[in-house]
Amino acid sequence: MAARILIGTSGFAYDHWRERFYPKGLSRAKWLHFYTGHFPTVELNVSFYRLPSESAFVTWHRSSPPGFLFAVKVSRFITHIKRLRSAEEPLESFLGRARLLDEKLGPLLYQLPPNMHRNDEVLEAFLRLLPGGLSHVFEFRHQSWLDEEVFHILRRHNVGLCSFDMPGLPCPLIATADFAYIRFHGSTGLYRSCYSDEELEAWAERIARLAEAVSAVYIYFNNDAEAFAIRNAETLTRLLAGQSQTGARTPSGPP
Repeated sequence: MAARILIGTSGFAYDHWRERFYPKGLSRAKWLHFYTGHFPTVELNVSFYRLPSESAFVTWHRSSPPGFLFAVKVSRFITHIKRLRSAEEPLESFLGRARLLDEKLGPLLYQLPPNMHRNDEVLEAFLRLLPGGLSHVFEFRHQSWLDEEVFHILRRHNVGLCSFDMPGLPCPLIATADFAYIRFHGSTGLYRSCYSDEELEAWAERIARLAEAVSAVYIYFNNDAEAFAIRNAETLTRLLAGQSQTGARTPSGPP
């Protein structure tokens, strides 16, 4: 594996992780610091529901160690309300805030709604708005988008496809950019099932092969129920570290 592989969770500020992950009595203000002692990256999903303040982004930057990376889920106002149309102003505003993470800003995740069917023209027009110098990745939730012609559009713009695992909607494990991005939502229950070691061993083998063709692989577990995401992220980290000992390497830090 030549790629940097960064594994974390989708979100970190879950009350139901108290005493399952965060020690009893640890104040919420110290959760991010505690989290960064275990993982090199996190996917911010609070930004999907509302635009965080400038001070929030600055605090996240200051509260994390050098080399830590934040993937940022883009506002649903852009993806679900505007549905990628006439989104110049909200996109500029959102990216302006996200850039406050500076060197710790990782990929920007655009998750489209499940009732948004494929429209190549809309996608192309939106991709032309995306500034260079940032990593952009799309998670399609309708089957019509999961097509080789759409993947070709993403490749032309060096925009990533978010490969995911979730019940009822198969998605290929491929890279359409110079990085790969993977989300685990739960194999049997959406956001609420725990992956077995056997499942993760199979995924580790596939991810190791994918990592040979890209510079970085970002992996986030979104099955937050009962802190399954923490357990699974730790297990996959261990499994991929074992893969690296066979002759490849998995360095940490920003790509």
